[in-house]
Amino acid sequence: MNWTELLNDEGIRLRMLLVGMLGAFLALAAFFWNVQVTRHREFQSSQVQQSMRGVRLPGPRGRIWDRSGVLLAGNRPSYAIALYVEELRQPGNASNTVNKVEAVLDTLSRRLGVPRALTREQIVMHIGKRRPLPLVAWRGIDTRVMARWAEMPDPMAGVDIVVEPVRDYPEPTLAAHVLGYVGRLDPGRGEDFDYYLPDMEGRSGMELTLNSRLAGEAGGRLLQVDASGFMHREHSVKAPRPGEDVVLTLDAAIQRLAEAALAGERGACVVLDPRNGNVLALASAPGYSIDALRDVALGAKLAVDPGRPYVNRAIAGAYPPGSTFKPLVAIAALENKRATAETVFDCPGYYDLGGLKIGCWRTSGHGPLAMRMAIEQSCNAYFCALGIQCGYPRMFHMAEAVGFGHATGIELAHEGSGLLPDAPWKERVHHDGWRSGDTANISIGQGYLLVTPLQMAVFAATIANGGYVYRPRLVAEHPEGDLVNDMRWSPDTLELVRGGMTDVVESPTGTGKRAKLTDVRVAGKTGSAEYGPREKRRKYAWMLTFAPAESPRYVAVMVLEDAISGGISTAPRIHDLLTGIFSLEHGLAAPVSPEGGRG
Repeated sequence: MNWTELLNDEGIRLRMLLVGMLGAFLALAAFFWNVQVTRHREFQSSQVQQSMRGVRLPGPRGRIWDRSGVLLAGNRPSYAIALYVEELRQPGNASNTVNKVEAVLDTLSRRLGVPRALTREQIVMHIGKRRPLPLVAWRGIDTRVMARWAEMPDPMAGVDIVVEPVRDYPEPTLAAHVLGYVGRLDPGRGEDFDYYLPDMEGRSGMELTLNSRLAGEAGGRLLQVDASGFMHREHSVKAPRPGEDVVLTLDAAIQRLAEAALAGERGACVVLDPRNGNVLALASAPGYSIDALRDVALGAKLAVDPGRPYVNRAIAGAYPPGSTFKPLVAIAALENKRATAETVFDCPGYYDLGGLKIGCWRTSGHGPLAMRMAIEQSCNAYFCALGIQCGYPRMFHMAEAVGFGHATGIELAHEGSGLLPDAPWKERVHHDGWRSGDTANISIGQGYLLVTPLQMAVFAATIANGGYVYRPRLVAEHPEGDLVNDMRWSPDTLELVRGGMTDVVESPTGTGKRAKLTDVRVAGKTGSAEYGPREKRRKYAWMLTFAPAESPRYVAVMVLEDAISGGISTAPRIHDLLTGIFSLEHGLAAPVSPEGGRG
């Protein structure tokens, strides 16, 4: 029998086919054994990795409190309407799902009476990048929309109410410049998470300064998705951890008083505890509502407001201090033995500097004056003569040591340093030498000298507490203050200068008598500084105070722009502020003038 006959034998052909099939089956079984048993862990790991998606959940932001336990910044739930795209998925092309989502949005818009907020492009982007997450259609819905939602006869599939945490400021205009505001931070994709829900990030004020402490620790959700990215189920959740709560030195009640005292004006007010540098109030006017920043249009309007409400004048405003600088000139002269309490200069109504006359506010003149009376009367002629007798280098070093010319270091961004000029500065900037006229001008707080209200408050606190320069602080980590410098002023110097400043308020002839209180003795110093073109001269009106004069617990400093004078414009407002503060100490309702302090 040859091979042809053998192959034509039907029985043999059948047996050979069976052998081939058996061989193929055994080969296939060996392959599956290799995949499902030998390499099981490798393929299982790959499959899980491809079907699991991590979602980062932001941690709740820490709260901000005032020193008495008043909540200044917290979190509240905000209700939103969201669509779950995986429940609205349509067969076929992805555009079918987009069309379905748009149809649902249009239906909801009609039923709820709210305009549609999402565009088709936003829907496409969400499906492409954040498919397992809810697509928020409307945020911050009010009770009216909630009621319409509840009254809908048939609940819509794939749509639900979700709760989002938002930053909440119970009094959104209170201490807005200090607290600052937050914005949404989306860090994008990372190694550990595939999707992110937005964090809140500090953008200004203490929200920015303390962001690392206030920010919570993120948690996460592990979602199982299919090949198209649609969620099937949730596997595990790691709860986020809230950020740290922070207590500020601010006193909300005193802050309200300070802001009320500035009502209707442009200017700034600072209240410190001179014993440790704690900032009890830091107010700038005009102010703004933090909530307004959530509205893009309102935020843009504030940005171009000529009143510059965004600027924190208390720390960034640069003003000539006027006569409030005179106590420093007196201290510099006394401490450097260039004058005594009995040093007398005559005031004919001006100071004659080689033919250049610098006028005194009393044009008829004060006559012969000793130092304490010169402080009370704020005599320009006296302090021009005293400054020149002292010499500018001594004044400069005293001013620098007490904090002028550089930032105080308060825990806020964009603090100004003011300007404490000297001869090298004038040569560099104006290409001119230092002259006696420069010294005379700075001796009365004019000329090139610029200060911030916070710097003036630190200076007033240094006089009030006996010569200790404390860094002003908004977060009290320890009861003692942050001591920057010990001026070591003599008791005689302090007694003389503080006595003159007490006379400013308590004497019937003092320039700050409108700040006088009934039951508490107040020490202070008024000041006025001219600015603007000569034909349209305007004035900054200052007053710095500390009280009680004998044992100060409060320093209050205020500057008003485009005012009459410190004694007329500012002193009555300081009176209202201090009256309110001491009323609070006695548990009384703090009286606030409806005009904001005009007496």
